[in-house]
Amino acid sequence: MFTTFIACLGTETNSFANIPTGMNAFAQTLLDWGDATQRPANYATQPLHYWREQTEAKGGRVVESLSAYAQPGGTTTRNTYEHLRDYILHDAKQAGQIDIVLLHMHGAMTADGYVDCEGDLLQGLRAICGPDTIIGVELDLHCSITSAIIDSANLVITFKEYPHIDVMPRAVELFDLCLQAQAGHIKPHTQMCDTHTINLWRTPQSPVKEFVSHMQALEQQVGILSVSFAHGFPWQDVPATSGKILVVTDNQPDLGATIARDLAQQVWHMKEQCVQDTVTISQAISILQTAQQGPIVFGDVADNAGAGAPSDATFALAGLIDAQISDMVIGYFWDPQAVWLCEEGGIGAVIKLRIGGKVGPASGQPIDIDVEVKAIVDDAQQDFGSSSIAMGKAVWVQAANNLDIVLVANRSQALHPSGFGNFDIDLSAKKGIVVKSMQHFYAGFAPLASEVYYLACDGAVMPDFANIAFNHFADPYWPKNLELSEPC
Repeated sequence: MFTTFIACLGTETNSFANIPTGMNAFAQTLLDWGDATQRPANYATQPLHYWREQTEAKGGRVVESLSAYAQPGGTTTRNTYEHLRDYILHDAKQAGQIDIVLLHMHGAMTADGYVDCEGDLLQGLRAICGPDTIIGVELDLHCSITSAIIDSANLVITFKEYPHIDVMPRAVELFDLCLQAQAGHIKPHTQMCDTHTINLWRTPQSPVKEFVSHMQALEQQVGILSVSFAHGFPWQDVPATSGKILVVTDNQPDLGATIARDLAQQVWHMKEQCVQDTVTISQAISILQTAQQGPIVFGDVADNAGAGAPSDATFALAGLIDAQISDMVIGYFWDPQAVWLCEEGGIGAVIKLRIGGKVGPASGQPIDIDVEVKAIVDDAQQDFGSSSIAMGKAVWVQAANNLDIVLVANRSQALHPSGFGNFDIDLSAKKGIVVKSMQHFYAGFAPLASEVYYLACDGAVMPDFANIAFNHFADPYWPKNLELSEPC
């Protein structure tokens, strides 16, 4: 009988965000002390459900430790990280002989005093488990891959898709490969190549779509176990921020190095085609005023909670109000105070509400507007892939010109139309939809949109990659250092 140790720990750190990540942030999103698989699966825990099911189906024993995930935000506090890390390490020490460790982590988590939380935790687990235990890690593709991660784990696999619609396929892949490695059928070896790029790589769009297909085709070749493109997270200011190629082979390092270099060069040569076109709020207004068909979907990328932004910026909302555009919906605004005021007023109340503009300068000015409270949902949910994400208490208010605004108590980006579906808002009848999201909205909203645009509003995470004020990431990279000729 073999023993599998499973755990989950993650958040995405925006080094420039003024929203500290502490225990409350984890408790609001996910914080289960060893019993996550006894609860319904969610985005972060669904791999653990699968790993438990498969281990037990094969006669193995499961030791389940912490499952903790927080919305992207600022640096995690030292006490929070050390408490969560030490809980996992304590469980590993108490588990006895561990044959396989399977972790679902983010890959871009920084804490006070810890530049690389994932690498730190993995080093601790390796020290406890010893050299013979197979350690496998599933990471978000917006991760910063370090030597500590690669050296401590036998297998590192990232998502391939952005939006992240392939969490479970990667969990299945990781389990199967770790099981083979534990049985001695394969000997994983990882090669890494730096692409020296910082960008948002939107996988539903060409040429990135074809690049993902090419990675998957390579995995069908003899000797190649896994291929990942770790995009990096642009707003995590650490030495390893840039995108990396990972190639895992069955003990064929030369083959892995060759393929990694080739893929990094392919990324380099397609980079200019992958600069996302954006529209200003003025251009968006003109598009809406002349539109013959709706709904037109706009991603308010700079206020994306999924990148650590506050999700209370008012720049797009102010533009819609000033232009008196009718039949619009916008969300979600993270504004617990406004949610509370609406709840106090009750459904049907008409109140003057102050919306947004509360967290910091990147939030803009608050908007004072007369609204009617249309609906209140105590525990709103939205779909994300094959799981769901909690929005907390949520409120639908309506202003003049049928302007619908969704306010939430839990900071969360707009991932799927089901979030608006909590209120039975008819999105198909809208002229336009503004979603506070960078790319995850695309899978759910694109099928109902007549067109999709990305807004170039002010905000906390404007995608101006050449001018991010890094203090710790010092490597030359595109698009800042245009004199670079090749990666690796």
